[in-house]
Amino acid sequence: MFQALADQTRRQMLDRLSRGPASVSELAEPFRMSLPAIVQHLKVLEESGLVRTEKVGRVRTCTMDPVSLGMVETWINDRRIGWEGRLDRLGAFLDALPAADDQPR
Repeated sequence: MFQALADQTRRQMLDRLSRGPASVSELAEPFRMSLPAIVQHLKVLEESGLVRTEKVGRVRTCTMDPVSLGMVETWINDRRIGWEGRLDRLGAFLDALPAADDQPR
């Protein structure tokens, strides 16, 4: 998932899909790249589980999978909570040290 999110084009596609489903051609509209390149980006998003596509007739519609994005959010939050705890302990340790002004010369 992080590899999929690492690319700006794919993040912009996800941003667009966060507002609702879109066809491949609608997603391709703001980008200056070939349709095969857009499809390749969508394939990465699909393989990561962030996007689902459904073909009805000749139109392929893309939707964002919020469950997968929630898994990324959970992973990031778990790391954030761990680091905040470590930084809080470091801060408490540093606060307990005597100040440089209090040291005898």
